[in-house]
Formats: sequence, structure tokens, C-alpha cells
Amino acid sequence: MCKILKIIVEMFLPHMNHLTLEQTFFSQVLPKTVRLFDDMMYELTSQARELSSQNLEIQSTLRNILQTMVQLLGALTGCVQHVCATQESVILENIHSLPSSVLHVIKSTFVHCKNSESVYSGRLHLVADLLQALFKEAYSLQKQLMELLDMVCMNPLIDEHDDILNMVVVIHSLLDICSVISSMDHAFHANTWKFIIKQSLKHQSVIKSQLKHKDIITSLCEDILFSFHSCLQLAEQMIQSDAQDNADYRLFQKTLKLCRFFANSLLHYTKEFLPFLSDSCCTLHQLYLQIYSKFPPSLYAAGISKAQQEEIASTFLVTLSPLISQLLTFQPFVDVVLDSKLELPCELQLPQCLLLVVIMDELSSRPEDVQALWCTESQVSEATARVSLLKAIFSSFEQCSGELSLPVHLQGVKSKGQAEVAVTLYQHVCIHLCTFIASLHPSLFPELDTALLNAVLSANMITSLLAMDAWCFLARYGTAELCAHHVTIMAHLIKSCPGECYQLTNLSILLRRLFFFMAPRQQVEFIQKFPPKETENLLLWQYISFQALPAELRKQTALEVTRAGTAWCMKWLGSNRTLEELESLNTVLSALLAVCNSSGEALDLGQQTAIKEVGSQLSILLNVKLVIGQPYVQQTLSLLLPLLGFFIQTLDPQLVSQVITLQTSLLKLEPPDHVRLAFLDFLSSLGKLFIPQTIQDRILPSLSSVFASLLADRNWLLEQHSLEAFTQFAEGTTHEEIVPQCLSSEETKKKVVSFLEKTGFVDETTAARLERIKQEKGTFWEPFAKVTQEETKMSSLQPCVKRARHELPSEDEYRSTLQAATEALEAIELLLQKSPPPDWLLMEMETLQERIDKLKRQNCSGRKQLSSTFPQPLALHRNWPLSDAQALPLRRAVNLCTAQGSPPASQVSSHFHW
Repeated sequence: MCKILKIIVEMFLPHMNHLTLEQTFFSQVLPKTVRLFDDMMYELTSQARELSSQNLEIQSTLRNILQTMVQLLGALTGCVQHVCATQESVILENIHSLPSSVLHVIKSTFVHCKNSESVYSGRLHLVADLLQALFKEAYSLQKQLMELLDMVCMNPLIDEHDDILNMVVVIHSLLDICSVISSMDHAFHANTWKFIIKQSLKHQSVIKSQLKHKDIITSLCEDILFSFHSCLQLAEQMIQSDAQDNADYRLFQKTLKLCRFFANSLLHYTKEFLPFLSDSCCTLHQLYLQIYSKFPPSLYAAGISKAQQEEIASTFLVTLSPLISQLLTFQPFVDVVLDSKLELPCELQLPQCLLLVVIMDELSSRPEDVQALWCTESQVSEATARVSLLKAIFSSFEQCSGELSLPVHLQGVKSKGQAEVAVTLYQHVCIHLCTFIASLHPSLFPELDTALLNAVLSANMITSLLAMDAWCFLARYGTAELCAHHVTIMAHLIKSCPGECYQLTNLSILLRRLFFFMAPRQQVEFIQKFPPKETENLLLWQYISFQALPAELRKQTALEVTRAGTAWCMKWLGSNRTLEELESLNTVLSALLAVCNSSGEALDLGQQTAIKEVGSQLSILLNVKLVIGQPYVQQTLSLLLPLLGFFIQTLDPQLVSQVITLQTSLLKLEPPDHVRLAFLDFLSSLGKLFIPQTIQDRILPSLSSVFASLLADRNWLLEQHSLEAFTQFAEGTTHEEIVPQCLSSEETKKKVVSFLEKTGFVDETTAARLERIKQEKGTFWEPFAKVTQEETKMSSLQPCVKRARHELPSEDEYRSTLQAATEALEAIELLLQKSPPPDWLLMEMETLQERIDKLKRQNCSGRKQLSSTFPQPLALHRNWPLSDAQALPLRRAVNLCTAQGSPPASQVSSHFHW
């Protein structure tokens, strides 16, 4: 058959009418030729495993088959060459059997050659020469076929359906060949792609709606990633070598050029067929993320030299960068990038953030409609929604915790007359976000306000800080009226907060920062709108730095805050001092502390004396039991201690002694961290104080004990603050003999010495630190991502199963249990009336009393609104979890025990004493 075909091609084909070749020759002969080729390929593959140097018969058979296949490919090449030589332009319908048959044979040949190592099982050398000849013949045949197809003409005005389908089949057949030869011959692979792109564009007008664009884009993206990864592998191999002229470097350059070629091909194809790429946007998005996940500054980047980084960036990444600009106005791409349910693995989170930054840069010069497309939320379908770009940038930034903590560095922004310097990820995002805000169309300001406020209220500290920085830029960039408007909004939001929460903390920080940007006239208007002389406005003034005000206005405002605050405190001290007023008391103290910290020099002697007097009287009222049992009182103490520290040099030594004694007692009961931090504020100020000889014996031992306890604390934050406070105290105090007494152990001594000498740090290499941060990021993020993905998957299949509710005890259960306890206590009371108690009874009763005290503290700490729970005067309130009627039997029983020779009732009293 092969010889017959060769004779026909050489002897008869030149004499046939080229218009009837399809009917008279190609449609009759080529299908049989393809079947023959497939049969030979099957026989070759099935017998190849029996090949050996000893089995000459099989060896001869296989070599004959390969030789025949080479001849058959040669005959097909003759067919293609004849058509090329006899026609200036080709109508595909006249030869449509030829391209499909040739492409089928070429693909089968390349697949066999690619799999030859496994097919011939180590005996490849016996047929290697013929396989090489077979590959070369197939290579030559494809090259000739592409020359023929380049001559094909298709009239866009004539709807030739068969011609269109034939051309589409040809292009996708070549696409299949590309996937086979991608790792065999880079130049041939690139040329095949070049031809695919060229033919797609040449016949674009007639085949654009028939092409499988998603397949083409997917294959092109896969080839880009494969070539890019090859580049990185070669660059890693070269990192140990300084030579730039070795074989690896030349191969690296060739592979990098291949990356650039593929990038250019993708850009060209995307530009021309963009309206048909809706279902390819996810692939393009992933391509961008995958590339930048393997390139610095990603934590997961390949370890390559700076020179190779710059070469890849300038050759490949620069070529690919216009892709985002092309896709910027394409809504399906917007929907993919801003998908509200987008969940990315750790290594793709930084690339997503950097992509959003690039998009912001592109949008800066785009018209309003394009900015609106990206900056407004939209419900794409019932299942998916699109968030705004501004919301997405904050969300993506929040996920880059590892990159922020390392931190990674990026290329900086060039300034006039200054060298470019690397910037951290935080700086990079902040700079570009502010640039985008400056270019944002005014109609999109509501979306900007919403995104900034949501980010400020975020539970993530670094995200909230980024939003605050952007907001401060907006205040400086905008008008004075805009800044004043924003400050007023913050003030109203703060006043509407129901209580202490992280959102209130974030808003107060932003208010404090924005206040510095207000013009003096707007500051006066703010003071008139929220006058500090009204106590209800001290809630705001506790967060404002008086340094933001001009000197005269600062003095006047500080005076009004001081007068209002001290007057309210004196009024409270002269009243019943109820718990419901503790929150207001703490607000007033916080405002007075703000005055002292930011405007202390503006206070005259009388104002200082008034504040000191208020602080002194309040401090006298505090006791250990009250502080431990009441969170609001803990906050009061935390405010009083730095307030007293401000006046430490003029405080009564007896009051200082009392405060230190209180701290000593509280530390034994392990108070909350914020209380211990307040201790340190006060202790550090004691370095300025000279303690009279008469009370040194009372103060210095307690002082050394407090320092020793705090320095030994294992909490890293407390440990750091303790070292700073102790250093400040030791440098300022005149009582040098106490310093060594504070260092109660060798471990504490070493800790202090290391702190002073700036030694003792963990020596962590860059690689070890990088690996640790990657592990931490995976630990913190992946469980959440997996759960979210699983929930999303489940929600798409069936309704969510309701979580089993944790049954809480009902009120009736509480009442019945409490009634049983009351009846038991009444029974004990009757027994005591009949006979003297046994010796052990008092001890058991005290144990029972301690358990009730413990329940009381738990009950107290579990309540958010203490003021509404305890409206009675504090000095009379017992704060029991029992009603007075229910508690009466226990009280009687305790009193009867003590009346018969037991300790006084004060030891089991539950009263609070101010």
C-alpha cells in the first residue's frame, strides 16, 4: 500500500486536475492510508516489548514497520508539496481530507516518539535511528502542511459552513499536537503556536464563534506556566555558579525568550477575541496568581539570584503586564477577581493582593464608568456576588499576615532627586491605595466611605491601621470642610457605641488622628458642637490629643475639661457612689488623664491640685476585694495609677505606700493583664520620687516585691513592659539599694542584663524565619479556608444541617437547685439551735462561704452592663447570686457559728467597702 501510494504521488498526481483532487484521490486514498498507519502503529506498540538484541525476527519486523512508516510520511509530504506547487491559493473544501489525515498521522507519530522510552522498555537503542528518522519526517510533513494551510483563503462574505468547521478542526488538531511536542522541541513547539495564532487571526471574522477559545487559552496558559517554571529551575541551578556563559545560562535565556513569546501570543489572542473569553477569565486570573506566587517577594518564591530576578522581570513579566489592562473593562474578569466567595490557598494570597494593587493603578487613569465597574458591588447571579475593589483590597491585604510580619519588600516609588528604595508590603499597598483615592471619581465617594469605615471597624489590627492611614490621607488631600465632616461623623459614632469594644478603640484612634488635620476654625466649631464643659462630651475628649489645638485654645479647652471632670468626681465622692455610675467615672478619669498626658504644661497649679486631690480620694477608697471582684473597678484603678504617676513628686508618701501595698496584695491574686500593665505605669514614675526615711521600711520591701513579681511574669508583653519600667525606675531612683533587691533570681538578672545590653535574641537565619512564617500562615489560614470551602460545597448540594444547640440550664432549674440549698441551710440552722456545733462545722461553713464568693465573682464578670445589674448604692450592695430572702438562712447559720466561739463574722462578710 505504501509503495502504491508513493507511485501514485510521484507518477499520477502531477497530472490530475487540482479542482477534482478531493473527489478523485484524497477522499478515496487518504482514509485507507490513515487506517494502514494506525494498524502499523498498533502492531509496533504491541510487539515493542518483545524487542531484544537476541530476537532478530522481532527486531527486523519492527524496523521494517518503522521504515514503512517513514516512507508513508514521505508520500504524504509529496501530496502536500504537490498542492502547494500547483495552487497560489487554496480552498479548503477542495482538499479537506488532506489536512485532517495528515494531522492525525503527525500526532500519532509524535505521541509514539514521546512515549518511546516506556514503549521500548530500555531497548530503544535498537530502533533509535529509525525513530529519529520518523520524527524528522513528521516534522517536515507538519512544516509543509502549515505552508499549505497558510495558502487557504476563506471569503468572509460567503457562509461556507463546511469550510469553517474544517478550519476549526485543523486549528484544534494543531493545538493537540502542541500539547504533545511541548517538551520535545521548544522551537518547533513555538512555531506551531505561532501558526495557530496566525490562522486564528487570519480567519477571525468567519471562525471566531466556532473556535473553542477556552481550550486555546487554557493550553497557552499551561505552556506559559511550564516554561516559566523551567526558567526558575534553571535559575536555581545557576545560583551556585558565577559564570554567565555556561550551558545552563544559555538554556535559561532560550527558555525565557520562549516565555516572552507565549506571553506575547496570549496578549495578541486575548486582545482579538476578548468578547469570547468569558469562560476563560478564571484561567487568566489563575495564570497571573501562579506566576507571581513563584516569584519574589512571595514567601513561596524560588531561590534565584537578584540578576536572574531582574532578567525575568524585564523580559517576561513586563511583556505579560499589559494583560490586566486588556481585561480591565471586561466584566466577566471583574466578576472572577472580585468574587465574594473567592478562597485562595496561602501561596496565592499575596499575588491576589498585588493584582488588586495593579488594577487600582490602572483605574487611576480610566473614566468614571470603568472605575464604577470595579468599585460597586453587584449580584452576578443567585449563587455569586461581586464585592467592590476597595473592600477586596482590604480583605486580601488582611490575608497577607506572613508577608506583613516578615516583612517582604517590593520595588519602591521613584521620587525626584532621590534614589529608589525598597518598601514593605504595607507601604506599597498604602501608597497605591492613596494614589487611587486621589484619582477616584466623586460619584464613587460613598463606596469609598463605606469601604474605609468597614475596614476601620475590622477586628484585624493591621487592616484597621491601613484604613486609618488612607483616611488620614483623604483628610489631608481633601478640603478642610471634608475633614471636619469626617471628624463629626467619628464623634457621633463614638457617642453611639454601646460600650467597650474593639470597634470603639479603632474609632477613637481615628478621631485622635483626624483631629490633628482640622483647621483651627473647624476645631473651634467642633468645640462649640461638643463643648467639653458638658460632662456627656468628656466621652469624646478622652480620646483627643490637646496637642492638636493652638496654644490658647488648648489652654482654654484643658481648663474646661479639668473643671468639668473634677467637679463630677467630687460630686460622685459626696454621693452614694453607685456601680451604675462607675462607667461615667472611668470616662471622666480618662478625660483628665488625656489632659495631663497631652496638655500638662497648660494646667495651672490650681488645676493640677484639683486633679491630684480627686485621684488621691478615689485611691483611698480602693481595696483588694473590690478590685478583684469588679471589672469596672479594675478599669478605675488602671486609670488612677498613671494619673497619680503624673503627680508622683507631690503625692503624699502615705498614699504612695498605700498604693504599693494594694499592688502587692493584688499580684498575689493574679489580676488581669491590663491591671498589671497599669502597675508598671505607676512603678516607672517612682524613679522620680524621694521616699522619706520614716516610711522607707514600709515602701521599699513592697516595691521590690512588686517589681520582682512582674519581672518574672511569662507573658511576653508584660515581660517587655516590666523590663522597660524597671530600667526607667533604676535609672532615675536615688534609692539605689532597692535595685538589686528587685532581681530576685538569677533568671531575672540575666533577663535584665540581656535587655540592657540588647543581647539574648534568638539567632534565626533568614531561611529559618521564612519557613517558620510560612508554617504559621498555613496554621492560621488553611483550617479556615478548608472549612469555608467545605461549607460552600455543602451549601451547593443541600440545605445546611442545623447545628446541635448547646442546651443551657433553664431558670426553673436554677430556682429548684437554689431552693434545695436554702432548705439544707435552714435544716442546719435548726440543728444549731438544738445543740452546740461539732468542731469541723465552722471550717465547712467557711468553705461553703468561699464557694459562694467565687460564684459571686463569676456572676459579676459574666455581665456586660454592670451598671444596670447593680443599681443599689455600692457601699450597701452584697452582689450575691442569691436574693436576700434566700441568703438569710446561710447568714444566720454563720452568725450562730461565730456566736459560739468562732471567728468574727467579718471574715465571711460579703460586703464591699470603699
